[in-house]
Amino acid sequence: MRDITYTAALREALFEEMEIDESVFLIGEDIADFGGVFGVTKNLLQKFGRKRVCQTPISEGAIIGAAVGAAMTGLRPVAELMYVDFILFAMDQTVNQAAKLRYMSGGTVKVPVVIRAQQGCGTCEAAQHSQQLEAWFMHTPGLKVVIPSNPYDAKGLLKTAIRDDNPVIFLEHRMLYSARQQVPDDTWTIPFGRAEIKKSGKDITVVATSLCVHKALEVAKDNHFDIEVIDPRTLVPLDIDTIAESVVKTGRLLVVHESIAQCGVGAEIIRLITEQYFKAFKTAPKVLGGAYVPMPFAKVLEENAVPQKRDIIETINNMMKE
Repeated sequence: MRDITYTAALREALFEEMEIDESVFLIGEDIADFGGVFGVTKNLLQKFGRKRVCQTPISEGAIIGAAVGAAMTGLRPVAELMYVDFILFAMDQTVNQAAKLRYMSGGTVKVPVVIRAQQGCGTCEAAQHSQQLEAWFMHTPGLKVVIPSNPYDAKGLLKTAIRDDNPVIFLEHRMLYSARQQVPDDTWTIPFGRAEIKKSGKDITVVATSLCVHKALEVAKDNHFDIEVIDPRTLVPLDIDTIAESVVKTGRLLVVHESIAQCGVGAEIIRLITEQYFKAFKTAPKVLGGAYVPMPFAKVLEENAVPQKRDIIETINNMMKE
């Protein structure tokens, strides 16, 4: 075992997949000489050269458009967007092209493209640089959505994403890049659609995503209730069976995520569970998500716009009283 960061885990996944498959290449802003704004692609230029580590101008439409075209011709591009907010400049290429081309071609055209993007708040970068948009992509048929919360999952899921013949949106929370974890010395992959029970419990099921997984685990460690914490790891496909089994056991469900609660991930999870397992609930399921506001700049306001540990504790305590 060895201790590595989330950033290093992503870099290892890229390095390994580029070594075993010459069709894999990287494309994005500042990913070559600079090594990526978050350091994920550091030193990959020296190893693989400029034909496979392609630095681009500041044009998200061009980055995703070129990646989609390359994927259609048999390559496996990994496109990096500095901020997920900027994917708005490439929504046609992402939603109307990448997501639909395999379906519209009757399966004759594959689009094995991975779009990596960092998202989330925590660094006070305000409304245009702090969004979390996973629900947008969940709403689009044809896109797979991956949201790893730790280095082990980041590496294993990115390798799986690169090997997938369909477009994958791979979302990385900026506050996780420095997170460290003991991982095996060898390589590994993680299949899509397989949630992980991070902590077993019998009183309440807490489904959390990305950075909120860590908040939920901290609450579970110190709380007097026996909390089960589940990390979906992928949102499309979603492992609803693991969540359902937990809810049948606990009778209570709380979904926690930083993205806006309205029309969000939590709402979809609760819809799927209540449609099939309504009678299992001892109390109404709840979503603890981001406030319905553009992300504020001031730190105190930013912190109040997304769930914190105190909010999770208060919500769990109230649900256990009902």
